[in-house]
Amino acid sequence: MKLEGKVALITGAARGIGRAIAELFHKEGAIVGLVDLRPTEELARELSKNGKEAVALPCDITDPVAVQTMVNGIHARFGRIDILVNNAGIIARGTLMDLTVEVWRKVLEVNLNGVFHCCKAVVPHMIRGGGGKILNISSIAGKTGDLTAAPVYGTSKGGVNAFTKSLARQLAPYNINVNAIAPHAIETEMSAEWSPEKRREIIESIPLKRLGKPEEVAEAALFLVSEGASFITGEVLDMNGGYFMD
Repeated sequence: MKLEGKVALITGAARGIGRAIAELFHKEGAIVGLVDLRPTEELARELSKNGKEAVALPCDITDPVAVQTMVNGIHARFGRIDILVNNAGIIARGTLMDLTVEVWRKVLEVNLNGVFHCCKAVVPHMIRGGGGKILNISSIAGKTGDLTAAPVYGTSKGGVNAFTKSLARQLAPYNINVNAIAPHAIETEMSAEWSPEKRREIIESIPLKRLGKPEEVAEAALFLVSEGASFITGEVLDMNGGYFMD
């Protein structure tokens, strides 16, 4: 198993991509901390049936004190934190003229500041432990913008991409790899909001002519936090079926 003996924290683990990552990492031997404001107790119980622990961690990632307390608690319990996956995120729809200051701040608080708070809390433990892996789940909108989302969404994800590269440079001397995945058109709760017409239009725009699956993102995530990717850092991996080729 690729992650045997590792401790992984995954934000936004209750559903979608985050849940798929948590399930795969656990299957590959990791103890997983399921960080979410939504309930994850049932998922933790289900995963723990195979003997490897999974822990439900209710936490608001926009609250730096709550994040620090959660991270310190997990480190005290298991003695290490090897992997951090920053997956939690929200989206806002509409144009610039529809966008309120409150929504602008909320999206940045979750999508960008939440990543900062989690990294700020986890990195000292990784440094003392001799290294680690950080993976940020971004979006194609961070590279191309997005006509279907409010401008703040792409702004937040572009910030995640830049933060990923800056952190990768700063943390490389500590044996900490920092990478990101930028998905597009994945079968999640966000894509479930699309109308049938929009769904057909998006699928038609993708060279592979289908939507991606959360499990496919999880497989890419597994690679990027595994030893097989130990010489990769500062990368933002596109997963979009060929829609955008960087």
